[in-house]
Amino acid sequence: MPIIAVEYTYSEATAAARDEVRPDHRAWLSGLVDDGVVLTTGPFADGSGALILVQAEAAAAARTLFTNDPFAKAGLVEAARFTEWTPVMGAFS
Repeated sequence: MPIIAVEYTYSEATAAARDEVRPDHRAWLSGLVDDGVVLTTGPFADGSGALILVQAEAAAAARTLFTNDPFAKAGLVEAARFTEWTPVMGAFS
């Protein structure tokens, strides 16, 4: 199954709201980890966004899935990019 790189971009203006919603966001992601859909996830060190690697049929399927993310539902994701990724070496190849 293809790996999709999901790149979130956050706005500084939503930092406080993200702190409030983060437990729900992480619980939702944790369920997807348990299901084998999310391979890895984490925020960028500068707080500007996050990277999530998921297994999905296509980027469009991942985009649909991520409409259920509590961050997305609360309008806390400034932009999201969904790109099929082809690893050639390392842990995900």
